[in-house]
Amino acid sequence: MNDHPDFSLNEAKRIIDDIASYAAPVMVLSGGEPLLRSDVFEIAKYGTDKGFRMCMATNGALVTDETCVKIKESGIKIVSLSLDGASSAIHDNFRSQDGAFDGCINAANKFKTHGIEFIINSSFTKRNQGEIPKIYKLAKELGATAWYMFMIVPTGRGNDVIEELITKEDYEDILNWHYDMEKDEDTMLVRPTCAPHYYRIVLQRAKDDGQKMKRRSLKFSTGGSKGCLAGQLISLIDVDENVLPCSYFPLSAGNLKTQTFKDIWENSKLFKDMRDFKSYKGKCGKCEYIKVCGGCRARAYALCGDYMEEEPFCKHVPIK
Repeated sequence: MNDHPDFSLNEAKRIIDDIASYAAPVMVLSGGEPLLRSDVFEIAKYGTDKGFRMCMATNGALVTDETCVKIKESGIKIVSLSLDGASSAIHDNFRSQDGAFDGCINAANKFKTHGIEFIINSSFTKRNQGEIPKIYKLAKELGATAWYMFMIVPTGRGNDVIEELITKEDYEDILNWHYDMEKDEDTMLVRPTCAPHYYRIVLQRAKDDGQKMKRRSLKFSTGGSKGCLAGQLISLIDVDENVLPCSYFPLSAGNLKTQTFKDIWENSKLFKDMRDFKSYKGKCGKCEYIKVCGGCRARAYALCGDYMEEEPFCKHVPIK
């Protein structure tokens, strides 16, 4: 009996075969919660056997010793956990789920015991931005391989979502805080995510400091080289087999039920638009840092209704 009618095991394998005929990428099994699928490790093993670097994103609630054994047997290389507060009071409130914090901490300890590398992903809004240095400290104490700071992107235009967004000014301060922190060689690997103008700040600050900033990288990540990666180095496949630029971007570039991944990746209008920096509008189109930043296309679409518009949460004024 198929207990996953929205996305069957056979469909998952067919998609992996399709992608494998074109490339051997990093593939992250996400959700929702991937551990709710009884066949998730079969999917992971199939991807591993095809030469993919398989990873998983989980909230940690369902992680057990048995889960950890299956993670290693399936070839999953690294797992990410969501942690949005340094205490249960903050994290559970942010996730609207009692016990979520304890589940995440338990999972981190299980991963450490079983020798499984893991990343901590943290999403920030005004509600929890004061937790940033505290979560960094906790992630380091837990033994995480890296910590990814996600600056929330609104997926709709509701005022309740917009009012939660970190201000331009605080956004800039947080990214500068990270730049200063990263200069310490003892700092764990940190990636500002959905924060493309960090790479503009890196160039500005390094120039002011009179030195070239050394960038560290994670072996199973596409991050660390430039700003917005959506539709350029990453994409998302949803349960309906739509190929989206990223998890925050609601427009589809094509569908794998009727198209190949190669055709969508190379020929879709949406992806071609997003790679055409000369056609970007507003400040982004004039910016000297366009090739290292690019602005967040999902944020531009959510707040301006046009994914080619300027990044609405950037303070920088282009010199052109």
